[in-house]
Amino acid sequence: MDVVDEYTGHVDAGGAAARRTLDELTITKLSVGPMDNNAYLLVCRQTNDAVLIDAANDPERLSDLLGHDADRPQLRTIVTTHRHGDHWQALGAVAGATGAKTAAHPLDAPELPVPCDLLPEHGDTLKVGACVLEVIHLRGHTPGSIALLYRDPAGHPHLFTGDSLFPGGVGKTWSPEDFVSLIDDVSARIFDMLPDDTWFYPGHGDDSTLGAERPKLAEWRERGY
Repeated sequence: MDVVDEYTGHVDAGGAAARRTLDELTITKLSVGPMDNNAYLLVCRQTNDAVLIDAANDPERLSDLLGHDADRPQLRTIVTTHRHGDHWQALGAVAGATGAKTAAHPLDAPELPVPCDLLPEHGDTLKVGACVLEVIHLRGHTPGSIALLYRDPAGHPHLFTGDSLFPGGVGKTWSPEDFVSLIDDVSARIFDMLPDDTWFYPGHGDDSTLGAERPKLAEWRERGY
């Protein structure tokens, strides 16, 4: 698996992974599957424990991302951000091969192909070794969509948003009520709570920052998507 260390937030479908190295955590982004899904491998630099966010597809490539040497990261947990099938095609294979625990919000977990060991709700935390991820429930794209927040003690926050927030808008919804629910949660639980330098990592495509997207919130709400 080719991994580049110049992290820009962009990866090519079927191409190399990109790694970002923080003081206490590394974040590696990989595009998998025919829908250009992003999978994120988070590794605690102190313990070498790892969390995978969305085992979306291509289990062989995800296995290669973990590596095959004795000092490879130990995958402890696989978090599925929401129930849609393009985000869990490799979940069973990767969980079975590694013995990692699986996690999803209780409203979406019953739709996944394997039982979930962990059912985090809004305000709960998940561990990546010595690092902590905060769970943010964002209702609308699916009933149990979640985002995961890492507060870097030496820098800006890092937010993994699944399909609830992208550069240019919130995730797709299927009714006006769902859209209002999602835009309200994204506004109140993300933009009202986190600073502009928060870097966010969506379920598809390139990354962005809250500061780049904040001026567009009123436009998103007015247009209804």
